[in-house]
Amino acid sequence: MPAYFVTGTDTDAGKTLAACGLLALARRAGLTTLGLKPVASGSDATPGGLRNADALALQAQSRPQAGAAGGQAVDYATINPYAFAPAIAPHLAARRAGVEVRLADLSGWLRPLLALECDLTLVEGAGGWRLPLSAREDLAGLAAAHALPVILVVGLRLGCISQARLTAEAIAHDGLRLAGWIGSLVEPAFAEDGALYRDNLATLASALPAPCLGVIPRLPAGTPRAMAESAAGCLELPDVH
Repeated sequence: MPAYFVTGTDTDAGKTLAACGLLALARRAGLTTLGLKPVASGSDATPGGLRNADALALQAQSRPQAGAAGGQAVDYATINPYAFAPAIAPHLAARRAGVEVRLADLSGWLRPLLALECDLTLVEGAGGWRLPLSAREDLAGLAAAHALPVILVVGLRLGCISQARLTAEAIAHDGLRLAGWIGSLVEPAFAEDGALYRDNLATLASALPAPCLGVIPRLPAGTPRAMAESAAGCLELPDVH
Protein backbone atom coordinates (compact mmCIF):
# COMPACT_ATOMS: atom_id res chain seq x y z
CA MET A 1 0.00 0.00 0.00
CA PRO A 2 1.63 3.27 -1.03
CA ALA A 3 1.85 6.22 1.29
CA TYR A 4 1.32 9.77 0.06
CA PHE A 5 3.17 13.03 0.57
CA VAL A 6 0.82 15.97 1.12
CA THR A 7 2.08 19.32 -0.09
CA GLY A 8 0.47 22.69 -0.70
CA THR A 9 0.66 25.62 -3.05
CA ASP A 10 1.82 27.75 -0.13
CA THR A 11 1.82 28.11 3.63
CA ASP A 12 -1.72 27.99 5.07
CA ALA A 13 -3.13 26.36 1.93
CA GLY A 14 -5.10 23.92 4.09
CA LYS A 15 -2.78 20.91 4.05
CA THR A 16 -3.57 19.75 7.58
CA LEU A 17 -7.32 20.10 7.18
CA ALA A 18 -7.21 18.14 3.92
CA ALA A 19 -4.90 15.46 5.35
CA CYS A 20 -7.02 15.05 8.48
CA GLY A 21 -10.15 14.91 6.34
CA LEU A 22 -8.68 12.09 4.25
CA LEU A 23 -7.60 10.20 7.38
CA ALA A 24 -11.04 10.63 8.95
CA LEU A 25 -12.66 9.37 5.74
CA ALA A 26 -10.37 6.33 5.75
CA ARG A 27 -11.22 5.61 9.38
CA ARG A 28 -14.93 5.71 8.52
CA ALA A 29 -14.21 2.98 6.01
CA GLY A 30 -12.50 0.85 8.66
CA LEU A 31 -9.01 1.43 7.28
CA THR A 32 -5.88 1.79 9.38
CA THR A 33 -4.37 5.27 9.26
CA LEU A 34 -1.18 7.16 10.03
CA GLY A 35 -0.60 10.89 9.65
CA LEU A 36 2.95 12.20 9.95
CA LYS A 37 4.48 15.69 10.19
CA PRO A 38 8.27 15.43 9.80
CA VAL A 39 9.07 19.06 10.56
CA ALA A 40 6.86 21.69 12.22
CA SER A 41 7.46 25.25 13.38
CA GLY A 42 5.05 27.34 15.40
CA SER A 43 4.89 24.89 18.30
CA ASP A 44 3.75 25.48 21.88
CA ALA A 45 5.64 24.62 25.06
CA THR A 46 3.91 21.92 27.14
CA PRO A 47 5.00 19.78 30.10
CA GLY A 48 5.72 17.03 27.59
CA GLY A 49 7.78 19.25 25.30
CA LEU A 50 7.01 21.29 22.20
CA ARG A 51 3.72 20.40 20.53
CA ASN A 52 2.50 21.57 17.13
CA ALA A 53 -1.23 21.96 16.51
CA ASP A 54 -1.09 20.46 13.02
CA ALA A 55 0.86 17.43 14.24
CA LEU A 56 -1.59 16.95 17.11
CA ALA A 57 -4.49 16.98 14.65
CA LEU A 58 -2.77 14.29 12.57
CA GLN A 59 -2.03 12.28 15.71
CA ALA A 60 -5.72 12.31 16.62
CA GLN A 61 -6.59 10.75 13.26
CA SER A 62 -3.87 8.08 13.38
CA ARG A 63 -4.91 4.51 14.07
CA PRO A 64 -2.22 2.22 12.59
CA GLN A 65 -3.70 -0.90 14.18
CA ALA A 66 -7.12 -2.33 13.52
CA GLY A 67 -9.43 -1.89 16.47
CA ALA A 68 -7.54 1.05 17.99
CA ALA A 69 -10.69 3.12 18.27
CA GLY A 70 -10.03 5.02 21.48
CA GLY A 71 -7.13 6.90 22.98
CA GLN A 72 -3.93 7.90 21.22
CA ALA A 73 -2.59 4.99 19.23
CA VAL A 74 0.70 6.69 18.31
CA ASP A 75 3.01 8.75 20.52
CA TYR A 76 3.74 12.33 19.54
CA ALA A 77 7.46 11.88 18.82
CA THR A 78 6.58 9.29 16.20
CA ILE A 79 4.25 11.72 14.44
CA ASN A 80 6.51 14.80 14.62
CA PRO A 81 10.23 14.24 15.24
CA TYR A 82 11.23 17.89 14.71
CA ALA A 83 9.14 20.60 16.42
CA PHE A 84 10.30 24.20 16.75
CA ALA A 85 8.75 27.07 18.67
CA PRO A 86 9.01 30.09 16.34
CA ALA A 87 6.37 30.33 13.61
CA ILE A 88 9.00 30.88 10.93
CA ALA A 89 10.49 28.84 8.11
CA PRO A 90 11.56 25.51 9.66
CA HIS A 91 15.15 25.71 8.43
CA LEU A 92 15.52 29.08 10.14
CA ALA A 93 13.80 27.81 13.29
CA ALA A 94 16.15 24.82 13.32
CA ARG A 95 19.16 27.11 12.93
CA ARG A 96 18.03 29.21 15.89
CA ALA A 97 17.61 26.05 17.95
CA GLY A 98 21.06 24.81 16.97
CA VAL A 99 19.57 21.75 15.26
CA GLU A 100 20.45 20.34 11.85
CA VAL A 101 17.56 18.64 10.06
CA ARG A 102 18.96 16.24 7.48
CA LEU A 103 17.15 14.23 4.85
CA ALA A 104 19.13 11.14 5.82
CA ASP A 105 17.79 11.35 9.38
CA LEU A 106 14.21 11.99 8.23
CA SER A 107 14.46 9.07 5.84
CA GLY A 108 15.63 6.82 8.68
CA TRP A 109 12.65 7.95 10.78
CA LEU A 110 10.17 7.39 7.97
CA ARG A 111 11.34 4.01 6.69
CA PRO A 112 10.04 1.82 9.57
CA LEU A 113 6.76 3.76 9.65
CA LEU A 114 6.16 3.02 5.98
CA ALA A 115 6.95 -0.62 6.76
CA LEU A 116 3.85 -0.69 8.99
CA GLU A 117 1.86 -0.76 5.74
CA CYS A 118 -1.15 1.12 7.05
CA ASP A 119 -4.09 1.33 4.68
CA LEU A 120 -3.52 5.07 4.40
CA THR A 121 -0.33 6.86 5.42
CA LEU A 122 0.00 10.59 4.82
CA VAL A 123 3.26 12.48 5.24
CA GLU A 124 2.44 16.18 5.47
CA GLY A 125 5.06 18.65 4.35
CA ALA A 126 5.50 22.20 5.58
CA GLY A 127 4.87 25.29 3.48
CA GLY A 128 5.13 24.62 -0.25
CA TRP A 129 6.96 22.04 -2.34
CA ARG A 130 10.35 23.78 -2.32
CA LEU A 131 10.55 24.28 1.43
CA PRO A 132 14.26 24.23 2.37
CA LEU A 133 15.66 22.14 5.18
CA SER A 134 19.08 23.66 4.75
CA ALA A 135 21.15 25.39 2.08
CA ARG A 136 21.54 22.02 0.36
CA GLU A 137 18.34 20.04 0.94
CA ASP A 138 14.58 20.49 0.50
CA LEU A 139 11.81 18.64 2.33
CA ALA A 140 10.58 17.47 -1.08
CA GLY A 141 13.65 15.24 -1.09
CA LEU A 142 11.96 13.06 1.50
CA ALA A 143 9.13 12.31 -0.90
CA ALA A 144 11.66 11.64 -3.64
CA ALA A 145 13.77 9.35 -1.44
CA HIS A 146 10.77 7.07 -0.87
CA ALA A 147 9.07 7.58 -4.26
CA LEU A 148 5.90 8.81 -2.55
CA PRO A 149 3.00 9.85 -4.77
CA VAL A 150 1.97 13.42 -4.01
CA ILE A 151 -1.37 14.95 -3.08
CA LEU A 152 -1.43 18.69 -3.78
CA VAL A 153 -3.62 20.97 -1.67
CA VAL A 154 -4.49 24.11 -3.62
CA GLY A 155 -5.26 27.10 -1.42
CA LEU A 156 -8.17 28.62 -3.32
CA ARG A 157 -7.40 32.32 -3.58
CA LEU A 158 -6.47 34.79 -6.30
CA GLY A 159 -3.31 33.53 -7.98
CA CYS A 160 -3.83 29.87 -7.11
CA ILE A 161 -3.95 28.63 -10.72
CA SER A 162 -0.38 29.67 -11.46
CA GLN A 163 0.82 28.40 -8.08
CA ALA A 164 -0.86 25.04 -8.63
CA ARG A 165 0.54 24.62 -12.14
CA LEU A 166 4.06 25.57 -11.05
CA THR A 167 3.90 23.15 -8.11
CA ALA A 168 2.64 20.32 -10.33
CA GLU A 169 5.48 21.01 -12.77
CA ALA A 170 8.03 20.92 -9.96
CA ILE A 171 6.65 17.61 -8.67
CA ALA A 172 6.90 16.11 -12.16
CA HIS A 173 10.41 17.54 -12.59
CA ASP A 174 11.42 15.68 -9.44
CA GLY A 175 10.18 12.43 -10.98
CA LEU A 176 7.17 11.96 -8.71
CA ARG A 177 3.55 11.20 -9.54
CA LEU A 178 0.79 13.65 -8.68
CA ALA A 179 -1.87 11.31 -7.31
CA GLY A 180 -4.57 13.93 -6.86
CA TRP A 181 -5.35 17.47 -5.81
CA ILE A 182 -7.69 19.02 -3.27
CA GLY A 183 -9.08 22.54 -3.35
CA SER A 184 -9.26 24.35 -0.01
CA LEU A 185 -11.09 27.67 0.12
CA VAL A 186 -8.83 29.92 2.17
CA GLU A 187 -10.24 33.25 0.98
CA PRO A 188 -14.07 33.30 1.06
CA ALA A 189 -14.15 36.24 -1.36
CA PHE A 190 -12.72 33.92 -4.02
CA ALA A 191 -16.06 32.08 -4.09
CA GLU A 192 -18.41 35.08 -3.90
CA ASP A 193 -19.08 35.01 -7.64
CA GLY A 194 -20.36 31.46 -7.99
CA ALA A 195 -19.99 31.24 -11.77
CA LEU A 196 -16.43 32.58 -11.66
CA TYR A 197 -15.57 30.21 -8.80
CA ARG A 198 -16.77 27.24 -10.83
CA ASP A 199 -14.75 28.47 -13.82
CA ASN A 200 -11.62 28.68 -11.66
CA LEU A 201 -12.16 25.12 -10.40
CA ALA A 202 -12.71 23.92 -13.97
CA THR A 203 -9.47 25.58 -15.04
CA LEU A 204 -7.60 23.83 -12.24
CA ALA A 205 -9.17 20.50 -13.17
CA SER A 206 -8.07 20.98 -16.77
CA ALA A 207 -4.58 22.20 -15.92
CA LEU A 208 -3.57 19.65 -13.29
CA PRO A 209 -2.61 16.14 -14.47
CA ALA A 210 -4.41 14.29 -11.66
CA PRO A 211 -7.95 13.81 -10.39
CA CYS A 212 -9.61 16.22 -7.99
CA LEU A 213 -10.21 14.46 -4.67
CA GLY A 214 -12.62 17.14 -3.50
CA VAL A 215 -13.06 20.80 -2.61
CA ILE A 216 -13.26 21.89 1.02
CA PRO A 217 -15.30 25.06 1.62
CA ARG A 218 -14.48 27.56 4.32
CA LEU A 219 -15.58 25.64 7.40
CA PRO A 220 -16.84 27.19 10.64
CA ALA A 221 -14.23 27.17 13.38
CA GLY A 222 -14.46 24.08 15.55
CA THR A 223 -12.36 21.44 17.21
CA PRO A 224 -9.75 19.78 14.98
CA ARG A 225 -11.71 16.52 15.16
CA ALA A 226 -14.99 18.19 14.17
CA MET A 227 -13.34 20.04 11.29
CA ALA A 228 -11.69 16.83 10.07
CA GLU A 229 -15.06 15.08 10.04
CA SER A 230 -16.59 17.99 8.12
CA ALA A 231 -13.75 17.97 5.60
CA ALA A 232 -14.11 14.20 5.18
CA GLY A 233 -17.60 14.73 3.81
CA CYS A 234 -16.14 16.81 0.97
CA LEU A 235 -13.43 14.36 -0.07
CA GLU A 236 -12.79 11.02 -1.70
CA LEU A 237 -9.81 8.80 -1.03
CA PRO A 238 -6.94 8.45 -3.50
CA ASP A 239 -6.24 5.09 -5.08
CA VAL A 240 -6.34 3.14 -1.80
CA HIS A 241 -6.74 -0.59 -2.44
